[in-house]
Amino acid sequence: MAAITRLLKPTSSISYLFSRSLSSTTTTNAVISEIESNRPNLSDPKGSRNFQWVFLGVPGVGKGTYASRLSTLLGVPHIATGDLVREELSSSGPLSRQLAEIVNQGKLVSDEIIFDLLSKRLEAGESKGESGFILDGFPRTIRQAEILDEVTEIDLVVNLKLREDVLVEKCLGRRICSQCGKGFNVASINAKAENGRPGMSMAPLLPPSHCASKLITRADDTEEVVKERLRVYHEKSQPVEGFYRDQGKLMEFDLPGGIPESWPKLLEALNLDEYEVKRSAVA
Repeated sequence: MAAITRLLKPTSSISYLFSRSLSSTTTTNAVISEIESNRPNLSDPKGSRNFQWVFLGVPGVGKGTYASRLSTLLGVPHIATGDLVREELSSSGPLSRQLAEIVNQGKLVSDEIIFDLLSKRLEAGESKGESGFILDGFPRTIRQAEILDEVTEIDLVVNLKLREDVLVEKCLGRRICSQCGKGFNVASINAKAENGRPGMSMAPLLPPSHCASKLITRADDTEEVVKERLRVYHEKSQPVEGFYRDQGKLMEFDLPGGIPESWPKLLEALNLDEYEVKRSAVA
């Protein structure tokens, strides 16, 4: 249970410090000095905070699925930058047209836009008294990781991994209900063992009858765009894995299959399997 009982470093006004870190007139030392001056005394129990974790992995690997489940289990907010971008896209706001062009081409959204959206989400969370977070899809570049390190402490980084051929098939099977917004997957995957890689089966996640006729495919879930997203990830985002590996915070996790196979194994890797049993017993 070391991941749970670790003494965590409190944060102060994260969203404000994000904007300060991006400012060309603010030096790194000034930002860090400001954080230190606002940090509560660790001996004060009121200064404690919840987990601050990051989920990494190629687009479509399942970061949102597992981060959301852990969010519910641990009682911390799940903040997915992909969801923030999609919310902005559907809002018809000033950024929606620019974001649509970027997303549909499989490119990365700029640091400035991501920090702006994330800052707004953190401000909303602070106003509701939220503590801690599980970040999903952020940071995606070394610069984002460095700025995040300047404004807060990340305790654990979970890097989800999946065979690329399975990943592409999984992404092409994704569907969304146009009415309720829930996600499903129509792909029935049965990948054979090859080149030293074990075989893998993933059952489809089919919708209930009232959603079946309302399924749509995301505009960016074409084979061309999926493979472009993978290429961009390996070029821009994979170095982030090394950034956290060098800090001793990276936990690699190879998904052995679908949710029924992977969820118990992930909890075991995080030393949370007994924690879930106790939570279930209380409930």
